[in-house]
Amino acid sequence: MSEDLTGRLVVTLDLTGVTDKAGLMDRAARALALPDWFGRNWDALVDSLCDHTVWPATAVERGMLVVVRGWRPYADAAPGEWLTAQDVFAEAVDRTPGLAVVLALGGSSEGPSAGPGGSVGP
Repeated sequence: MSEDLTGRLVVTLDLTGVTDKAGLMDRAARALALPDWFGRNWDALVDSLCDHTVWPATAVERGMLVVVRGWRPYADAAPGEWLTAQDVFAEAVDRTPGLAVVLALGGSSEGPSAGPGGSVGP
């Protein structure tokens, strides 16, 4: 975790090697330091992203920027699940002031083409 130029806490959600929902949920739980009771389903993920009480303490007042990287193999392996994940990120951003989620494009693990993708959030 670090700080971006706007002062938000930056959390990297690295999906490198993830090809299914269970892997995404495990990575999200680790990256966001979610509590043991995190349900590892889509509703639980959106609720956790919206719930300041489970955010890292420094993010509560400053806001949080979640950078999702290494997502392309997951999007290719499970396109329907990936669309749902994007909907979850978008819903959480819409419901939560101070939260932004962006999709990092490029990188050596994702190949030379950026392709479709982008950012979600203010």
